[in-house]
Amino acid sequence: MTDEASFPEDAAQIVQTYIENEHGYLSWLNTQVDAMERGRVVMAIPYDEKLTNTVTPPTMHGGIAATLIDTAGGIAQRTMLDDPLEGGVATVNLNVNYLQRASGDLQATAEVVRSGGSIGVSTVTVESTTPEGETDAVATGQAAYRLFR
Repeated sequence: MTDEASFPEDAAQIVQTYIENEHGYLSWLNTQVDAMERGRVVMAIPYDEKLTNTVTPPTMHGGIAATLIDTAGGIAQRTMLDDPLEGGVATVNLNVNYLQRASGDLQATAEVVRSGGSIGVSTVTVESTTPEGETDAVATGQAAYRLFR
């Protein structure tokens, strides 16, 4: 799950367990941490009818993509802290650009643009599987976070 030389495996496992099993909202969404390394995080939320818009055919609600952008971007910032389990990260600004409807599982890849003394910026791309089994970008975003080191 992580590059051991640059990011502590035990920290990655603790964050993954917390998000997947202990965080109320993210656990309810069935959020999964697929990869974590210094400056980069990949997270996913599987398709679930409870998360869809009432259109035919059903599509994932845009708020789910926004949640992934915010969360993956913030966790990516956390990987840049001296101790990822200490300190904190709080969203200052969140920008989401929706590119097209999402009709399947969502996967977000977040990368740190900058992690300064008190402010960090991450960019995130959210992709979704299509009914044909292809993967397309459905949203992009950028967020700024207050870093508590």
